Amino acid sequence: MFLTKQHLVIARTLGVAIVALSLGACATYDDEFAGINSRLDQLDTKVQNAAQSAESANQGAQQANQRLDSLEGRVQQLEAAPSRKPRG
Repeated sequence: MFLTKQHLVIARTLGVAIVALSLGACATYDDEFAGINSRLDQLDTKVQNAAQSAESANQGAQQANQRLDSLEGRVQQLEAAPSRKPRG
């Protein structure tokens, strides 16, 4: 009977140690997940800023293309006009 009580005490002690280690490991994983989430948030912010910059550049390019298109008619008129002879 003495061996079974001793085994029971050892088993309980090991069980408590395993639970304590498991909870400690969870805290470690929580810290790691918090770090990863923080890094993902930083990257998300950078991606959003890059997307806004790209959108702004795209709008600028579209406006430049519109200005070029508006000049195209005038350029064609000048190219089609008869050539002038220089004075003098």
